[in-house]
Amino acid sequence: MKTKAISSIFVLFAIAVGMASMAPTAFADHAEVAIVTVDESGFSQACVDDGCYVPLTATVDVGGVVTMTNTDPTGVHTFTSGTVNGFTPSPDGIFDTSVLMSGDSFEWVPESAGEVPYYCMLHTWMIGTIIVQEAAAEEHADDHGDDHAAEDVELMVMISDSQVMGGTQIELEFNVLHLNYDLTATQNGEIVFEEKGLHSMELIATHQIDALGSDENPIDVEVVSLGIGAPGDEDSWTGPVGQVTTAKVVPEFGTIAMMVLAVAIISIVAVTAKSRVVPRF
Repeated sequence: MKTKAISSIFVLFAIAVGMASMAPTAFADHAEVAIVTVDESGFSQACVDDGCYVPLTATVDVGGVVTMTNTDPTGVHTFTSGTVNGFTPSPDGIFDTSVLMSGDSFEWVPESAGEVPYYCMLHTWMIGTIIVQEAAAEEHADDHGDDHAAEDVELMVMISDSQVMGGTQIELEFNVLHLNYDLTATQNGEIVFEEKGLHSMELIATHQIDALGSDENPIDVEVVSLGIGAPGDEDSWTGPVGQVTTAKVVPEFGTIAMMVLAVAIISIVAVTAKSRVVPRF
């Protein structure tokens, strides 16, 4: 009887260990996230390309804890949810740390899934994004693999152009944020523009090409998607990889160029009318 009792206890212990080892790890992976500021980000915009908050894009579970800390010893900052257009901020009220002195922290617990952009009210070039996901989202991704996660995102790229300053301005419009991509432009079989590993924090990106296309000699533009995520963190990128979008560019006069031309014509007419000699009888 004593031997049977010990054996039963051992079996129950083994079952418990097995169940614990099979428990989802999603809750632990993104239960907490810490975001800090880049040093001297309040005095210089040099951090804009790589991100003035670290990490630039943070992921946390619903009900998890986001700790925001001003680690910049040279300035004060805020973490304010919302968007900013140029120097015009638009807070959405989800969270606001108010002014944080160097070393101060603020905690936020998200209650619903979604993408939450934020910025610094004092230095509007400082922007970041917090992705709030359901706790089971990562477990679901593990079950189906990265390929399935990539299939969930249908990337759309719109390419438009205009003639600006003797060259061609290319405008790319995406349907996702934080897209990493390669951009190549060729004319007559020669590369006139090529940049690898580009990153767009917004839905629109513009590039200047020092070449002009025509009906007989267009510029061929090719955009190749590399993945969605923070630059430099390729291992966590998701979304379609290797999708190619192309367009033939024959730029017309851009809006600004047309306005300048219109003003010039009006000025010439006005000067001519003013200097006209009217004969007297």
